[in-house]
Amino acid sequence: MIEEILPATVVAVDTRAELLEVELFPQEQAALGNAVEKRRREFVTARACAREALLRLGLPPGPIGTGEQGEPLWPEGVVGSITHCVGYRACAVARAEDVLGVGIDAEPHQPLPEGVLGQIAGAEERRRLAELARDQPAVSWDRLLFCAKEAVYKVWFPLARCWLGFEDARLRFDLGGTFQAQLLKPWPDENVGFAAAHRQPAVLQGRWVARDGFALAAITISHSR
Repeated sequence: MIEEILPATVVAVDTRAELLEVELFPQEQAALGNAVEKRRREFVTARACAREALLRLGLPPGPIGTGEQGEPLWPEGVVGSITHCVGYRACAVARAEDVLGVGIDAEPHQPLPEGVLGQIAGAEERRRLAELARDQPAVSWDRLLFCAKEAVYKVWFPLARCWLGFEDARLRFDLGGTFQAQLLKPWPDENVGFAAAHRQPAVLQGRWVARDGFALAAITISHSR
């Protein structure tokens, strides 16, 4: 399902099953450590999706470690993102020569717990969500906002290498399945080789879908033209 909201340059693999037969590389096993069974199942299934996605990209199997903020560490020349929630796992990868970054997130399509929306959304975002809820009440817009902001962070961090909070991006959704994320925090100039080479947009373009019990969001950052 995630492939529906990603461009053709990105390879996506998702599953609703537990894929636990994949053998982990030592680096992956070290990253997993003594995780509880739920986390182990998420990790192994997500790595199985990543193996298949890299294979479809024409790359051999290899370890996908974990970085300082839990982000997947891709092979040289690859960008990508992994997501998992109850009943759904997905991976999206692309060659760095085709896109600068990919961020995906999946969440159960149900309202957020009470009190969470106020922690992740500004007043303008909350007003817009209320309008959307009147027009399309079948969508859990608060959950979709959380999902999309997670996707924003996942595309931001591997490039910027610094934190981006919920308050650092203002999102606006369209009923047709797109959204815009206005970054309220500048891209760091000190990122040698990135900021110098690319003029990054202050607004990121994303896509979303909500059906079959899941809310999905994806953002791809293209190379500057």
